[in-house]
Amino acid sequence: MTASDAGTAPWTGRLTGSGPGVSALVATAIVVADMIGVGVFTSLGFQVKDIPSGFSILLLWTVGGIVALCGVFSYSELGAMFPRSSGEYNFLGRAYHPAFGFLAGWVSATVGFAAPVALAAMAFGEYAKSVIPDLPPIPLALGVVWLVSIVQLTGVRHSSTFQLISTILKVVLIVAFLVAGFIIGAPQPIAFTPQPGDLAHIVSAPFAIGLVFVMYSFSGWNAATYIIGEMNTPQQSLPRALLAGTLIVLVLYVALNAVFLYSTPVGALAGQLDVASVAGTAIFGSLGGRIVGAMICVGLISSISAMMWIGPRVMMTMGEDIPALRVFSKRSVSGAPAYAILFQLAVATLLLFTRSFEAVLDFIQFALLFCSFFTVAGVIKLRITDPDLPRPYRAWGYPFTPLVFLLVTAFMMYYLLTERPVQSLSGMLVMVSGLLIYAVFRRRPVAAGNSSHRE
Repeated sequence: MTASDAGTAPWTGRLTGSGPGVSALVATAIVVADMIGVGVFTSLGFQVKDIPSGFSILLLWTVGGIVALCGVFSYSELGAMFPRSSGEYNFLGRAYHPAFGFLAGWVSATVGFAAPVALAAMAFGEYAKSVIPDLPPIPLALGVVWLVSIVQLTGVRHSSTFQLISTILKVVLIVAFLVAGFIIGAPQPIAFTPQPGDLAHIVSAPFAIGLVFVMYSFSGWNAATYIIGEMNTPQQSLPRALLAGTLIVLVLYVALNAVFLYSTPVGALAGQLDVASVAGTAIFGSLGGRIVGAMICVGLISSISAMMWIGPRVMMTMGEDIPALRVFSKRSVSGAPAYAILFQLAVATLLLFTRSFEAVLDFIQFALLFCSFFTVAGVIKLRITDPDLPRPYRAWGYPFTPLVFLLVTAFMMYYLLTERPVQSLSGMLVMVSGLLIYAVFRRRPVAAGNSSHRE
């Protein structure tokens, strides 16, 4: 299947007339910001309960990062081949059929980004309350989402500046926490080198299950694929941004878990949800919880910003292809897809008011994994069916890296099907419902020249 055969507009360039494009540095910041949420600050307590080994824990997070990198290589190949914003909507439509792409786009455009935005905003409110106890979480959550959305509505130039500054501040704060932890923290009797008995931990069921939750913490490594169309020289910049961003997060994740274990007794961490606050108290004393809470709050702002940037691009691109959704493709003078941003803002606000974002996240996890699985499988499929398609970037380690990602993702889907069958099947029903909408509203694709609407 060629690009034009896929049924989507044969558009492969940067957004026209929208000002300066997104640099590789800003795209890297989007990847870092989208990946680092609250997962890394909450997972260790449950892992160390069953895997009381420093080496095994750090290996677990390293393996998670390596699997994410395997996904990066495949997504980079597809992104360089088909440099159009919208991630899986674009890739699945090109590799298989536009209807398959629409299923992924439907989930992403409706709740796939709005629910994580609402969750991150609620976490922001709760952590802010830990810093200043009298602050109300819900108004804070709504306030941060609306503030970030206003920034996004001002256009790519201001969004880029805000994203870069907030992400750099996030990384600087994490690095400062790491340095303080290793200098101030009291060393604990835990080994980070291989010890007798570590092999038993590594081949155990808790290690495999722990990898599932580690992979959730690494989700977001594909963030820059949603804004390929806004990037300068996307064939070169996208692979660099995905690789650099994922490597930065891998190093930070391993270092964070190392400092948690180095500075805090394992017994105090085991079974705890908020391990960052526990470690912060061990390092800084009674003010530790507030210091960590403030650090996480700042970090969540950059995460919300990244998701409010990339999420609306899915609906925007769908609007370019489907006449019934064309209003969402319209961009303001500054290049912002205003209606798409406002739509995601409305959904996130509704989820916050109804407190239903956790339930939504529960039942879309399987669908999101399903889309990632077939996107990476699409690299193998296209290598076989269309070997002559231009590939400005070829997946490193092919076919082993795609296969590693597919095996781990298949295990994660199996785990969700067995542990959360109702939620997983509900997520599939949401995708299938997209077929009905596709069948009703799909018409002849909008021409490439119509993809630069202005208001």
